[in-house]
Amino acid sequence: MKTIIAVFVCTFLSLGMYAQNIIGAWEAFETSENGDKIRNVVIFADGYQVLSKYNVTTGKFIHTNGGTWKLEGDMMTEKVEFHTDDAESVGTEVTFKVVITENTIKIVGHDMILKRIDDGSPGELQGAWLMSGRIRDGQTQTRDTNRPRKTMKILSGTQFQWIAYNTETKQFMGTGGGTYTTIDGEYIENIQFFSRDDSKAGLSLKFNYELIDGNWHHSGLSSKGSPIHEIWSVRN
Repeated sequence: MKTIIAVFVCTFLSLGMYAQNIIGAWEAFETSENGDKIRNVVIFADGYQVLSKYNVTTGKFIHTNGGTWKLEGDMMTEKVEFHTDDAESVGTEVTFKVVITENTIKIVGHDMILKRIDDGSPGELQGAWLMSGRIRDGQTQTRDTNRPRKTMKILSGTQFQWIAYNTETKQFMGTGGGTYTTIDGEYIENIQFFSRDDSKAGLSLKFNYELIDGNWHHSGLSSKGSPIHEIWSVRN
């Protein structure tokens, strides 16, 4: 009996260590057929993840997919919420074996090895967020975060990505991402890819941010130069 309990405790602690260890951002590079350098970035937040691929030189967006994840031992299970290349996979689950070390993730049977970018720190805004409202002309307009149409933003300690999609229609509407900083109430996004307009890659956007009752208030000018005041809620 003591042996069984010891095995259970060791397994539980191992799962906790793996889950904690995987939080953050990871990257891998590859070369396209025409010689372009392609970057793959994966961001893991608690329960949610996103993978994206883009051209390092031009910022041209290539692909994204993501959704929920769970890790049991060395088996990773992901449930797809959005996928730019395979809409029919939305709602399905895929399970695969992974080998995780402190600084690498390898999917067994694949050549690619992801290397750690960060472990979720410093990351005051690290995690998965859903847009839950806007403030316009002083009036707060709320949004039901349980509806199929979602705008999610996932942040590690240094990387960010937003994704707009619909889990019911399986439609993908857009995404963008790159690096970010949060210093003295100022949130700065450095855009590295933007699916709707590749020319936005390389732009830096400054916003004010504040955490109010656990919600992230995000205000400033959008990539189009329009004033915005968004409210984001932690995704549970």
